[in-house]
Amino acid sequence: MQTVYWILIFLTAYCIMEFMAWFTHKYIMHGFLWHLHKDHHHKDHDSWFERNDAFFLFYAVVSISFILLWEFKDFWPGLPIGLGIFSYGVSYFLVHDIFIHQRFKLFRNVNNWYARGVRRAHKIHHKHLGKKDGECFGMLFVPFKYFKK
Repeated sequence: MQTVYWILIFLTAYCIMEFMAWFTHKYIMHGFLWHLHKDHHHKDHDSWFERNDAFFLFYAVVSISFILLWEFKDFWPGLPIGLGIFSYGVSYFLVHDIFIHQRFKLFRNVNNWYARGVRRAHKIHHKHLGKKDGECFGMLFVPFKYFKK
């Protein structure tokens, strides 16, 4: 039975991270921490790294913290929570950084209905260069209007 709980907690953590990505993106990245996110929209730098990557590091620390709670404090849900956050981070990196922004030249020829919708939603998000008036702050689950032709 513990395996079922483990899987449910893992999936719940993964899904909550989509909400956290949306919330963080809309209210924190486009809010009081815009100075960290701004270079992601403006590309006014020569480095492969962006200040925006700090958000990735923050969630990596959160994920590791839950895994350490499992390891050292015998908090068994810490492992599935930490791995759920980590798995979402991997998904986010694959979709956002590799597929959409091509930080690595992979997945260039993916062209199914989901890929086109996610790409379209992200393009609409990036057409707003300022921190205000943005739209579509999610990543993996975007509104259906972006999937229509």
